[in-house]
Amino acid sequence: MNALLAWLARGFIGILQMLPIELVARLGRAAGAIAFVVDRRHRRVALQNLDLVFGAEKSAEERFAIARENFRRLGENYVCAIKTASLSREALAKRLEWVGIDQNLASETRPIVGVVGHFANFELYARFKEQVPGWRVGTTYRALRQPGLNRILLELRERSGAEFFERRSGAEPLRRALNAGKVVIALLSDQHGGDRGLWLPFLGHPASCNPAAALFALRYDAALRSAVCYRTGLARWRVEIEPEIPIHNADGTARSVEEIQRDINHRLESAIRRDPANWFWVHRRWKPASAWQKAQFGAGANAEAASEPE
Repeated sequence: MNALLAWLARGFIGILQMLPIELVARLGRAAGAIAFVVDRRHRRVALQNLDLVFGAEKSAEERFAIARENFRRLGENYVCAIKTASLSREALAKRLEWVGIDQNLASETRPIVGVVGHFANFELYARFKEQVPGWRVGTTYRALRQPGLNRILLELRERSGAEFFERRSGAEPLRRALNAGKVVIALLSDQHGGDRGLWLPFLGHPASCNPAAALFALRYDAALRSAVCYRTGLARWRVEIEPEIPIHNADGTARSVEEIQRDINHRLESAIRRDPANWFWVHRRWKPASAWQKAQFGAGANAEAASEPE
């Protein structure tokens, strides 16, 4: 079965990579529109998340329209990620704009921890390596259960020249990369942080937040930068790299992980509010606090995650 799935996946990828990118994007949007109708579970999650965040700001019709467009964009993002993996730097430059690669970034000598999220075609973050010659670029990932599919996914991603560290088994290679310097490690920081995440407000509601980016930046004295991929048109994107998030106070002492995480949350929240359909609403972001979080964070974590999707 794994071999059959891998064979089918390679065939699907091969077909997509032969097609013009705008056709690929349109097919993806059509698939997303169909998914919005037939995938009741994820549609319900998206609508409940939007109700939680925008219930007092936007009408039910507006929230429904955001969810529908979000599914279309998710379809577009998935298939375009396959297509863009095969594009040369020159071909991709016609579709992708980079903003914020300033002199401070170009002259940086410390390792860089990048705060990123599930915005638009987020696989494009890996192409940052093409903008900063001499730097290594890497990120973490969780391997798929099907070895054949996992191998195909890694092959696609590694075409960018980026390095990928498995979250459960790649801790030591990741540590060596950060200690070596001249490396950017991008960490997805917008999803549920699990049982040991910090319990903090996210988009106005308590949530478990993954502090990995803040912890890595402090541990390796790394520059902490955030980046967001925005969809600017059909199969067109802009990645905006934002100013550094300070990890030290004015007197040189380290800021707390919670303080840094609040700044990270603010960056992510601003990007979501700027273009709500651009984010990953189908994820169960607001889950109830774990027993550990209730013990650590007290009364704030004892509050239910209002309207938490089922």
